Amino acid sequence: MDMKYIKRDLESTIIRKLKTVPVIAVIGPRQSGKSTLIKNILKKRDNSLYLDLERPSDLNKLRDAESYFTLNKDMLICLDEIQRMPEIFPLIRSLVDANGKKGQFIILGSASAKLLKQSSESLAGRITYLELTPFLIPEIAAKKNMTKIRSLWLRGGFPRSYLAENDLESLEWRNDFIKTFTERDIPLFGFNIPNKGIERIFSMCAHMHGQILNRSKLGEALGVSHHTVQHYLEILSETFLLRIIKPYEKNTKKRIIKSPKIYIRDSGLLHALLHIKNYDDLFGHPAFGASWEGFALENIVSELPGWETYFYRSSSGDEIDLVIENGKNRYALEFKASVAPTVSKGFYNAIETLAIDAAWIICPIEGQYPIGKNVTVSSPRAFLEQLKS
Repeated sequence: MDMKYIKRDLESTIIRKLKTVPVIAVIGPRQSGKSTLIKNILKKRDNSLYLDLERPSDLNKLRDAESYFTLNKDMLICLDEIQRMPEIFPLIRSLVDANGKKGQFIILGSASAKLLKQSSESLAGRITYLELTPFLIPEIAAKKNMTKIRSLWLRGGFPRSYLAENDLESLEWRNDFIKTFTERDIPLFGFNIPNKGIERIFSMCAHMHGQILNRSKLGEALGVSHHTVQHYLEILSETFLLRIIKPYEKNTKKRIIKSPKIYIRDSGLLHALLHIKNYDDLFGHPAFGASWEGFALENIVSELPGWETYFYRSSSGDEIDLVIENGKNRYALEFKASVAPTVSKGFYNAIETLAIDAAWIICPIEGQYPIGKNVTVSSPRAFLEQLKS
């Protein structure tokens, strides 16, 4: 396996933030490359320490954490898997305030900011949260390199999956990841739920990928209440494995679908759950279109922090896969796995209903081209470049 370091887009942001805030929290799913990224940053600095809170020898150093931190008060200290030691947050706050410097701590966690904030409220005003996703298209593929993009789509963005020697090794890693997540990681996050329950609902979410969520249907299949289903879905969302897209309900008088849509965030995990072994399997699978939709959507949404994201579907069938807003602009995106995409009349009806400023059809092509007034066919990368410009 070639585990060479691939520069992450978040690296420059972390380096910049070290100059402006005392504590940086880098959050994201397990095995997404947080530790590798931070170690690469720290090796360029003389005054830094890295502690892995899953390693007993590093935990022993913090038996008297106040003395250890005071001894190393001039160091930039990284604490990996911080959710293992939530009681340390008040001490960090006290030391940060006493020291008064920027860039004192980097903490890494595999739980979302929402979960971490339950423990880190004392750091309010002293901490910034940055999310590291698995690899995204701009990080692994130069322009017009569809081979690497297809590999990323098939294997997903977890470094050990994407960089595996072959598709079989990649698939085996993903299957092991899913097993470890459901059997070991969920209890470590403090969730006291049956392993098989979270494993089954994760698998069922794969079969509902890109569809409207029906909690009652899921609950009946699992033999649990819809409240329990909601709890399981929140766990998968807060640990970065599931993305829930809410319906667009603003400024429309039409009857609309009000349940959210769900997506497995990493396309490689989706394919493992659906037993898709290679690109030929994917190309012939009924989930081919939904897989591309989730893959492209995740690459786009992950690059747009601060934007509001929704989907729109009326009771009459008018539909937009993704509506994005930044306060002053409202854009529509439709995802098509075809290289020669067409869209329905319902898409154009929805554009008119929502007063969309511009629309894109996102498909696996190189570059982009217009197909109508303010409607463009585009690759995910070309769309993001146009949007950011």
